[in-house]
Amino acid sequence: MRTASVGVFKIATTGPGDVSGLMAMIGSGTIDPTTILAILGKTEGNGGVNDFTREYAVAALCTALAPELGLSPAAVEQRIAFVMSGGTEGVLSPHITVFTRREAERPAGMSGKRLSIGMAHTRDFLPEEIGRSAQIMETAKAVTAAMEDAGITDPADVHFVQIKCPLLTSDRVEAANARGNKTATTSAYSSMAYSRGASALGVAVALGEIAADIRDDDVLRRYDLFSSVASTSSGIELMHNVVIVLGNSASSVSQFEIGHAVMNDAIDAPAVISALNGVGLGAAPQTTEGREFVNVFVKAEASPNGSVRGFRHTMLEDTDISSTRHARAAVGGLIAGLAGTGAVYVSGGAEHQGPAGGGPVAVIARLS
Repeated sequence: MRTASVGVFKIATTGPGDVSGLMAMIGSGTIDPTTILAILGKTEGNGGVNDFTREYAVAALCTALAPELGLSPAAVEQRIAFVMSGGTEGVLSPHITVFTRREAERPAGMSGKRLSIGMAHTRDFLPEEIGRSAQIMETAKAVTAAMEDAGITDPADVHFVQIKCPLLTSDRVEAANARGNKTATTSAYSSMAYSRGASALGVAVALGEIAADIRDDDVLRRYDLFSSVASTSSGIELMHNVVIVLGNSASSVSQFEIGHAVMNDAIDAPAVISALNGVGLGAAPQTTEGREFVNVFVKAEASPNGSVRGFRHTMLEDTDISSTRHARAAVGGLIAGLAGTGAVYVSGGAEHQGPAGGGPVAVIARLS
């Protein structure tokens, strides 16, 4: 069995173009750039269609890593999976989390499963396929491929699936119209939700959480269909899905473990505590011997029925601030209080990612 060692490094950033922390760790030998597999980041944009902090962050990282890898910046973007989630409302703090992977021998006496990571890409989608069954089924194939890449055979060992997916622009909608086809929506902002939702349903199909007979009309309508581990983020910079699977595997010799739980709503603190407990941690301040909190990855959304535990919320009715920004701020504050830091990954827009109004929460801990 091929064994691998996975590393996880959380690095604070002073802006979307700040690569100094990463380059310092490369310079000191802490991170070998040739082993970087994926970088997940939170940038301080608005998280919307015009949030160019995501593309700026990726460009800065690719430019910085290019000479280290002997590649062009474009080739770096093809080699490493970059997922930038815009929006650090409230106490959320901009940062990146770098995942590395290298081959390693499993020490004698090591038992149990450790953090493993795998990556795969779908083909490029036509604009009219975004938010529909084609995106669902292609995503399911990519999740299966990423599991194989991670050395994970049991779906129960998958604790978080991060996906970067495309959105529609007016040009893309017009291109579909020119071929005589209609897109799921003509709104660029709404297309983000369709793409996130279809991608999440693809995860659910791949892991056996729901049946494979999904119809186009189920996206953003059948909220009883969801994945408990999917986290999807849409962006303008691509036309395919990038799939990153995080789980535990017996083929890993990592110093880390990952666990997850599912928040039923935006104030579900017990679910967050359950996720922390699942990797041997408690709520802040963390004093667990032999375990260190690394990061938590969460999806958040404004409950689509307009209420939280029977009380009305106004996140969906605010014409000044989008509901995704409200949700990130609210859930981010809850998570930060329990994790003891604002440098946590909270992404808005949780369509089909956990139950309506809730979302998955995954925690990574380092073992001493």
